[in-house]
Amino acid sequence: MNLPNSLIDSPVNNKTLQRKTPEKEYPAYKSYIKNAFDAGQAHIFRWWNEITPSEKKKLISQTASIDFCLIKDLVNDALLKTPQPVRGNITPPHIIPIPKNDFEKGTAQRAKQIGEGSLRKGEVAILTVAGGDGTRLGINGPKGTFPITPIVRKSIFQLHAEKIRAIQQRYSICIPWYIMTSENNGPTTQGFFQSHRFFGLDPQQVCFFTQGMLPVVDLQGNLLMDSKSNIVMSPNGHGGTIIALGEKGILDDMERRGIKHIFYHQVDNVLIKIADPIFVGYHLMNHAEMSLKIVKKCHPEEKVGIVVNINGHLQVIEYSELSREDMYAKKEDGTLTFNAANIAVHMMNIEFLKKVHQRGETPPYHAAIKRVPYLNENGMTIIPEKNNAIKFESFIFDILKHVQKSVIMEVLREDEFSPVKNMEGENSPATSRQDMVNLFGRWLREAGISIPTDSQGNVIGLIEICPSFALDEDELRNKVDRRLQFNGNLNL
Repeated sequence: MNLPNSLIDSPVNNKTLQRKTPEKEYPAYKSYIKNAFDAGQAHIFRWWNEITPSEKKKLISQTASIDFCLIKDLVNDALLKTPQPVRGNITPPHIIPIPKNDFEKGTAQRAKQIGEGSLRKGEVAILTVAGGDGTRLGINGPKGTFPITPIVRKSIFQLHAEKIRAIQQRYSICIPWYIMTSENNGPTTQGFFQSHRFFGLDPQQVCFFTQGMLPVVDLQGNLLMDSKSNIVMSPNGHGGTIIALGEKGILDDMERRGIKHIFYHQVDNVLIKIADPIFVGYHLMNHAEMSLKIVKKCHPEEKVGIVVNINGHLQVIEYSELSREDMYAKKEDGTLTFNAANIAVHMMNIEFLKKVHQRGETPPYHAAIKRVPYLNENGMTIIPEKNNAIKFESFIFDILKHVQKSVIMEVLREDEFSPVKNMEGENSPATSRQDMVNLFGRWLREAGISIPTDSQGNVIGLIEICPSFALDEDELRNKVDRRLQFNGNLNL
């Protein structure tokens, strides 16, 4: 390969960087270095003569992992494409409603029996997507390490682990738990589990794997650096699950364990009903390839993904992709026509995922405009006051267009969906803790215990119920002392 010996201007101290310099030191990476220069990203080497050999190796390794042609295409799409309204015949999907009459309750009970049968056979694995960090929550670490329970302040990871332990005890099984991390938080996550002795789980049943990473670019498409030897990288979104399951050998590992179905959820939903047997059962009864849980929208303009049919194919679209007319459209009973809010809880068939991976039908990437700290050309760290960068993410629900059979099951938001995303306000630790307290309060009231509430219906006081004591309302009803007097603080 003949490489030009031209000099590439570097804004740092008016120095220049010869293209051949990194190539000469790392000839094995010559083609990757050439790709970076040819893509107009030579600035990532501007501090080459200032960094240590180990830092040089790290930077070259990062460079080798980047598909510069893909990034160029993604940047062009992000900068040149204008948002397009949804085209095609949009109709609401068929939804299994929350049971209200005897027939619906009977169907749900049959689904539960089928789901429990599959759980007892060891056919279901848990997949938790945990690639994000807790920066927005004010912690320096993985989001799953955030202390969240109302009284004991157990971490989100511990809360999920205790639910899995309770399920295992109920069905006399060992459930494999797959946790997808990112390269950024993977080692810290594993260290957190090891230091807490896997929260009582068998370490052999907990499998960690990492999702892919993509570089973060500025609004002109230039790769951002956060140190003189490090390109800012970001996880490739929860859609990266599909790629990682195949590339990291996870699907093969699941098959070796006899797994046929995956229960998928995101780490930050503290009300998640892990491996809900009713949901598992409906998925199996309908021979579904991929299924979803949804909740009703709070209001027409709620900023959530909406599950719809477009030309007969199931899709999740942004709330903003609905026309004003469709956004406010109502059925004869007065409810919103497009009312199915996606909560990122899925059942997925292993065979379906294998076919998706083999056909290369990976989810497309979407651009997200963010505020990202970076190193300027003078080597100073800049904390931007407004959005300055583009991250590229894929969404797992984009593979729905390949699904032939699916189940959409409605659940109550107050029972099953409370994500922890922001430090304050909506979807914050405060709202999630209150949601947990309110859920436990409803369980106790159904068991005949008097629990006071304020004018908004929130429990006055604190309640925490460990999954090992009661995994659900039915189990609590059978265990709790009916003579219990709530004094404002209860930890069971």
